[in-house]
Amino acid sequence: MQVTVKGKQMDVGDALRTHITTSLTDAVNKYFARPLDATVVLSPDAHLVRVDITVHVARNLTVQAKASATDAHRAADEAIEHAEKRIRRYKRRLKEDHHRGVMPHDIESATSYVLAPEAEEETAPLSTQPMIVAELQVSIETLAVPDAVMRLDLGDLPVLMFRHVTHGGLNVIYRRADGHIGWIDPQGNSQTVNPSGISATRGEPKGVLSAAQ
Repeated sequence: MQVTVKGKQMDVGDALRTHITTSLTDAVNKYFARPLDATVVLSPDAHLVRVDITVHVARNLTVQAKASATDAHRAADEAIEHAEKRIRRYKRRLKEDHHRGVMPHDIESATSYVLAPEAEEETAPLSTQPMIVAELQVSIETLAVPDAVMRLDLGDLPVLMFRHVTHGGLNVIYRRADGHIGWIDPQGNSQTVNPSGISATRGEPKGVLSAAQ
């Protein structure tokens, strides 16, 4: 696995870079034989050092973790530990799905746009079209809700869009301020016909999910 370690507004010594590369590689290789790559960024966080880790363990699967501590080595070790825990949970889910005979789901491509904020000046004209800062390609997977929550947790994401495995409609889960996970399932999805031609029924509870799911 190719590991890139860099500092943002701070220097990273060779000893620390080697320690992070070796520790992260060992942690990931316990669960994935051929991970793709990883990026580790160290940066000042007030009087602390923050470490952000992004690992592409497989195609369309990204794991993110972060930690802050007074010492760079300690922050790095804690971030690597958090990443390993998330990978371990995901690997356990994969084994459970394999035993249940669950097949991999479809993945479709979509375009994501980064928009510039509206000008705050009262005299600024109201724009009818937002200014696009960046255009990205993202993947929308077909998932069960617990699997979507797992992906949200793995990537440490604020929001995730996916297709519900039962009815094929677009769903959204997101992190709430109270620590729970919000789940949006439009009412129109109840009329969605799945690929087998049978109108889907939904037995899962809607609304607020526990983050532990």
